[in-house]
Amino acid sequence: MDKNPIGELMQTTMDNVKNMLKVDTVVGDPIVTPDGITLVPISKISVGFGGGGVEFGNAKASGERPYGGGNATGVKIDPIGFLVIKDGTVRMVNVTPPASNTVDRIIDMVPQVIDRVDAFISKQKQPK
Repeated sequence: MDKNPIGELMQTTMDNVKNMLKVDTVVGDPIVTPDGITLVPISKISVGFGGGGVEFGNAKASGERPYGGGNATGVKIDPIGFLVIKDGTVRMVNVTPPASNTVDRIIDMVPQVIDRVDAFISKQKQPK
């Protein structure tokens, strides 16, 4: 069975995308302010990928057939917020527009609810 060049083309493209998109792209380098607050930028990455090819005409004397193909990759990086670390407390500050439906609002509220429950439990454990 003949080797199809589209596989090599797709693999090369995927390797290049993988090298470009690293963890540092999603979770940025921490930024420490003079007053001791640490900011960690957080981004969302979306990737689209497609490709195709065709072999033309009859095989050459070497057994290879003329080939034409290509592929495309689109990468979109959206900043979504910052982790703010101050006095041992971590909170998320969103830079994206507010949630537009009930499910998104509930998901956005989860970290705040967890923080409040944690604070309540800590307060209850303190001796009176």
